[in-house]
Amino acid sequence: MSLSAAHTAAFRREVPVEGRVWSIRDAGGFPAPRAGDGTRAMPFWSKPSRAQRVVGGIEAYQGFEVVEIPLREWVGDWLPGLRRDGVLVGVNWAGARATGYDVEPDRVSSWFD
Repeated sequence: MSLSAAHTAAFRREVPVEGRVWSIRDAGGFPAPRAGDGTRAMPFWSKPSRAQRVVGGIEAYQGFEVVEIPLREWVGDWLPGLRRDGVLVGVNWAGARATGYDVEPDRVSSWFD
């Protein structure tokens, strides 16, 4: 199992237990960086410590704050909005470059039905 697959499995396992997800934002809002293929993904984490490691360890995200989003709000409001905007869900990004799987919002939503 790849590291990204392991982080995705942890996301699917931890989010229902936590009852929330975490993202990051700064004065400009929530990041949704563009990948090499032109797609955008907004990162979300299953634990605040995971998000904090990215904020503390990745220069591009220093100065961001970790933001808690209740699961019901995230599934009911955020995921449909990301789908409408054509933005993927970055799942538990990690490592020196804050990378991981970027997944269609409808697929992520199905994980928590």
